[in-house]
Amino acid sequence: MIAVPSFHAIAAMAITVMMFIAFARGRLSVEIISLLTIAVIAVGLYFFPLEGTKPTDGLALAFGGFGHYALITICALMIMGRGLVVTGALEPAARFLGSVFKFNLQLGLLVSLLLAFFLSMAVNDTPVLVLLLPIFVALAAQGAMPASKTLIPLNAAVLIGGMATTIGTSTNILVTSIAVDLGMPPMGVFHYTPIVLIAAVVALPYLWLVMPRLLGDNSKEADSNVRRFHTRLRIGSESTLVGQELADILPKLPKGITFHDSLSGPIEPQQRLHISGTHEALEEATRILQGGLAPSWVLDKIRRESSSTRKDITVVEMTVTADSRLLTRTLPSSGIADLYGVGVLGIHRPNRVLGEKEQYSDGGDLRIAEGDVLLVMGIDVDLQDFARADSLLMLEGALELPRRSKAVLAAVIMFGAVATASVGIPFIGSEGFYLLKMPIAISALAGAILMFLTGCVKFDRVGRALSAKVIVLVAASIAIGRIVLESGAAAWLGEIMSLALSGLPPAMVLAAIMLFVTLLTNFASNATAATVGTPIAFNIANQLGLPAEPLILAVLFGCNLCYATPIAYQTNMLIMAEGNYEFKDYIRTGVPLVALMVTTLSILLALWYGM
Repeated sequence: MIAVPSFHAIAAMAITVMMFIAFARGRLSVEIISLLTIAVIAVGLYFFPLEGTKPTDGLALAFGGFGHYALITICALMIMGRGLVVTGALEPAARFLGSVFKFNLQLGLLVSLLLAFFLSMAVNDTPVLVLLLPIFVALAAQGAMPASKTLIPLNAAVLIGGMATTIGTSTNILVTSIAVDLGMPPMGVFHYTPIVLIAAVVALPYLWLVMPRLLGDNSKEADSNVRRFHTRLRIGSESTLVGQELADILPKLPKGITFHDSLSGPIEPQQRLHISGTHEALEEATRILQGGLAPSWVLDKIRRESSSTRKDITVVEMTVTADSRLLTRTLPSSGIADLYGVGVLGIHRPNRVLGEKEQYSDGGDLRIAEGDVLLVMGIDVDLQDFARADSLLMLEGALELPRRSKAVLAAVIMFGAVATASVGIPFIGSEGFYLLKMPIAISALAGAILMFLTGCVKFDRVGRALSAKVIVLVAASIAIGRIVLESGAAAWLGEIMSLALSGLPPAMVLAAIMLFVTLLTNFASNATAATVGTPIAFNIANQLGLPAEPLILAVLFGCNLCYATPIAYQTNMLIMAEGNYEFKDYIRTGVPLVALMVTTLSILLALWYGM
């Protein structure tokens, strides 16, 4: 006869269910629900402590998530991801995937899913997602699929790939280690990989073709009045495009670039092409056409000053006021570069018709008028001097250019952190030569510190890399996981399941164990699910006379089926802010995937082990 659960176990299950309902309804923000959950646990355990504990122990349990290594790991990984973005280290990979997406959106998504899957088989899944996340956000900004349609499928591919080997996730290592402690033989790295590969083939069409259709476009609506800047694109003397026809190059240029000259014949060195487009489009066109939007000497001067002073290069928009000396002047006659050492990349003229003769000089350059918006690049102090001296109003939204000189360094730091956690570092000890693996928490924190020390990420800008939503959500999920485990709720649920499974066919037993562990994973934590589920599965195998290994693998697989809630795994929370997701997005896409994977894996396990 199973005993009635304790008061604390009932309360823990009730809090978990209420938190889930609150997330699903979406009336309150994720941050508020998370903080309320922590507060309820803290107050409850203070006045009604767990048996054998003090009231202050309950406070430590409730607030311990804010100092938990998992939260530190996530923050460190986000900082390293920021380092890759601000240094432009991911631009080559982004351009490759961008070319695939440009050729065909569906093909680009398929290639990305396969890349994510196979990478996470050998490398811990969290660093894999950290590497890919900024790339897909950048691709979305460049006109590929919206990030909200790609990040959840990408995350699912990473999680499935991480499930395929014993080193794919820390949870896999935990489950297999507990199994060895229970008396089972150790499993090799690829012990059960064929089972997961077959399941992945079944799941791939859903990730590729169905899941993006279940997700809306959560990106911010594009501003219909987005500024288009007119500029002169200068073709460098050493450009490989010299001598080519412009018509042959046009298909390679980004959307939104307009040429205002009637050009014929091949491109010539030092040719100045009158073009217009958004800032992002102009930058991409500059890279493709191998030219510059300002005189090369001033651009070189800005880069040298940035390197010597270790200050970032910023691009800012400035509005021309009625008192500015620049009125009626053109950029060549303004002397801006000589006087202030900044470069004007383009001019935006709002609410006026371009093309009127009085707006242009005899040389075809646009005359600056009141209300024009200048796109200016330079060091912050020089930009301030320019705006103050020439009566310009600096607008909000300054953009820092990537510190490309540190791109290789940032990539090396990220690679080193990933390799240290997944492969290990060579070490010679008393037992000879071996590879010493570091926990992802330590390697990620070391990587984040190196990002700061080397200047890849500025410490005063670290707030841009972190998400308050993710931080409080992680802290709340850790608190829930601990109260579910320490109150006895997880053990009580395990006893109920053992009694209910007697008499069921093996495939149903496997499915039930997997669903139970999946439930724990999605509402508590995968570590809790592994810790509680592994011994339960081992005992069920002994009681029902079934082989233990497939039941242990059912626990391992269930711990990785964490698609249905954002609190289920740290990668789910990493994508939440970038994809602008809501709790219901995870439920809508994750529940069908969980059902598909549980069905497929249960059948495969039963067939593979001849049950």
